[in-house]
Amino acid sequence: MKKIIVLFFAAITLSLTGQYALVESYKDIEDNPVEEVSKPSAFKPGEWLKFRVHYGFLNASYATLHVKNNMIDSIPVYHVVGRGKTTGFASIFFKVDDTYESYFDKKDGKPYRFVRKLNEGGYTKDVEINFDHEKEVAVLNDKKNDKKHNFTLQDSVQDLISAFYFLRNNYEFSDLVEGEALELKVLYDDDGIYRFRLKYLGKEILKTKYGKVECLKFQPLVQSGRVFKEQESLALWVSNDSNRIPIRIKANLAVGAISADLDGYNGLKYQFKIIMD
Repeated sequence: MKKIIVLFFAAITLSLTGQYALVESYKDIEDNPVEEVSKPSAFKPGEWLKFRVHYGFLNASYATLHVKNNMIDSIPVYHVVGRGKTTGFASIFFKVDDTYESYFDKKDGKPYRFVRKLNEGGYTKDVEINFDHEKEVAVLNDKKNDKKHNFTLQDSVQDLISAFYFLRNNYEFSDLVEGEALELKVLYDDDGIYRFRLKYLGKEILKTKYGKVECLKFQPLVQSGRVFKEQESLALWVSNDSNRIPIRIKANLAVGAISADLDGYNGLKYQFKIIMD
């Protein structure tokens, strides 16, 4: 139960945390940076998404993402707050209360600050990363252990939350090729900068609490072994409309499975498309 919330937030950003879904270190992959293209934003301040996360038959937790306005050093930024908590029967066995925050540029999506606070059954983590793009350095402050780590920034490096919003704005889903993978570099912990890969599998219509929704299906490539049954154990469905929001996430684990479904939304920039029978 300990990593349900972590798995969820990682999956919606098209990756997973280090020990669970690390594909390969950046230095081991041919450099192929994501191009930054100025396009109309797929979201706006006020957007709020709620997801219901299940572990097997248990309604294990809820997770939310909320987009706000803020300022970093007089620069207007999006401030996204992600929260996840175990609930009901699951919280009796293991309490999780996690918060993720990202401050990123409204024009190009570059992150300025990332905050990760975890409280998982007594295990705690308090990390803040500040990105200085002029000096091309990111400083990770591990507040719990009173340690700091410096990382040299590379083009298009994102944090765990800003990566999802960057992808929503910088990929034309109509141009995706079935079977080909997208790649993105992410920094969120002291393990360093990693390249994550996401394979596009095509379109699929899902039945949801809101009705039928046409989705684009993706498959983050994960590391098989202790947690996942195989490399292709994780699937992500994103709405095939201008909002590009997660609709469903499924992961087959070495023991059991988790899934998450969109359970509530507010403040979408565009109409949420439902297929009417």
